[in-house]
Order: sequence, then C-alpha cells, then structure tokens
Amino acid sequence: MDEDAPLAPIHRRLNIALIVAIVTLAAVLLWVGSGGGLLWAFAVGIPFSFLLLTNYALIHEGTHDNLHPDARWNRWLGVISGFLFPVPFSMIRVTHTVHHCCNRTDHEMFDQYYEGDSMFLKLGQWYGLLTGFFWPWIPIGTVLLATFPGVLKTAPFRKARTTAVLFDDFERHGIARIRVEVGLMLLFWGTLGWALDLRWQNVMVMYACFAFNWSTRQYVTHAFTPRDVINGALNLKVSRPMSWLLLKGNWDLVHHQKPWLPWTSLEAHGRDSVPPVSYYRQYLRMWAGPRPATEPSPARLIATPTAG
Repeated sequence: MDEDAPLAPIHRRLNIALIVAIVTLAAVLLWVGSGGGLLWAFAVGIPFSFLLLTNYALIHEGTHDNLHPDARWNRWLGVISGFLFPVPFSMIRVTHTVHHCCNRTDHEMFDQYYEGDSMFLKLGQWYGLLTGFFWPWIPIGTVLLATFPGVLKTAPFRKARTTAVLFDDFERHGIARIRVEVGLMLLFWGTLGWALDLRWQNVMVMYACFAFNWSTRQYVTHAFTPRDVINGALNLKVSRPMSWLLLKGNWDLVHHQKPWLPWTSLEAHGRDSVPPVSYYRQYLRMWAGPRPATEPSPARLIATPTAG
C-alpha cells in the first residue's frame, strides 16, 4: 500500500450484514433448488449465480483487508465468505496478490499468444475460461494443494506460465492455514448438506450456473488492455443493479491503480479515471479469440500493492 495514499473508511457493519444475508440466502436457494428436478435447479441456479458474484466481491475485499479494519475480523469474515465459493481465504489471498503483481505479464497473458505457442492449448485455455471450465479447477486445486503441496514443485507446474510463480508465494505463507480452512469448509458443507437435505446433483447444476457467470467475468476487465501491471485494466459500463451486485467491481482500472480503496469508494474515484467502456462490447470481443502478442511482457511487481 502507498504510504501517502488517502485512507477511505471501511464500512464494516455493512460488509458483515452483507455476508450474513448472502450466506443465509444462499442456503435458502440451495434448499429450494434441491426440491425439484435438474431443470428446476437450473432455474434457481440463475439467481444463485448472481448472489455468489456478490459473495466473491466480498472475498475480494477481504484479500485487500477491506472487509474489516481489524485484521482478525477481516480474516475470519473472508474465511466464511470463502465457504460458498468454495475456496480457502488464505489461498485466494495469495493468488490475488500474485494477480496484482503479475497482471498482464506472461503469467497472466490469456488473451494473447506468441509465435510458437500451442494454439490447441491456448484456445482450450481461453474458451475454457469463457465457458466456466476455469472455476472447477479452483476447488480441485484447493484439495490438491492442501493434500499434496509438493505438486507445485513438479515440472508441469514449474514450466507453465500461469503457475510458475505460485509455489514460492505459498511456501512463504505456509500450507497449514489452508489445510485448517479446507477442514472448516468441508465441515460447513457437510453440515449444510445434512441439515437441508441437499441433493448433490442439483447443487452441481446450480454451481455450474455460477461457474459460467463468474468465469466469464474474470478476464473481461483485462482482455486486450495495454501490457502494464497497474494500468492493464478497464472500467466497464454496466447497469446500476449489476454494479451494486459486483460491489462496484466494474471499476477495475480504479481498483488496480488504487488497490487500497474499499468497494464503497471506487465509483467516486472513477469519476476522475478513464471513462468506462461497454461491458457487452468488451465481452463479445473476447469470443473472437486470443490475438498475437505485439507488446513485451512487463516486469512483475515485487512489492505487494495492497495493505495485506
């Protein structure tokens, strides 16, 4: 965090209220979605997917220490929010810090390719990202990391651009906390499934809706932007309700330039930022596929650009 940066207030009561409301409503929707066939689960899964977009925005706030000014509260609120994704908060905190340090570098260059890159792998990676197949690898990777952390040392992970930078960060922060959070996450889902008599097939359909909705939004603010770690992002023009659902996450360029700002301050600072571009136009551009790289990779940031 920039020591000279102006501090913005963290609305901790609002954030706590949102977390309580979202966990409660998500449980209700999972129960309702389990009460019929798979087509019914799909119908309920659509509003469920938008609810979990807000939940993810809260997890994101936690990675920047903006859920609560008290570090212990911030961590545990992040852990609780992570149950619904599901992902350990300690894990996503590391990977999101890596994102801020490596944005638009070769480690996160999904939208472009170099001469000699495998187009089969590049297209599979890109369209897998757009269609929701990116999400399942996060809970799978969570279990893999908690059970066999040495897997990140193996050649495939060390050689892959997207994972080559992860091991040192996880090694420094430790695996023990991630294992504890995985255990708590399993306890949460075991209790929820038993108490609400959830049907796993229906739950999977509902999470498939979330996977598509969430995955399509993960790179839309970065695709085809300048290869700059800080300025390689967009502010997007979305509807007012969607902006609130995303907790102002459409102001992503503002966020990358001032990552210490809580979500309640992003829009105000956006008025002095680059004007937002159409979300739909940007989203449709992505379906045309990756493009040849015309700029060199920027250097990875070493210092963490967030308060945490």
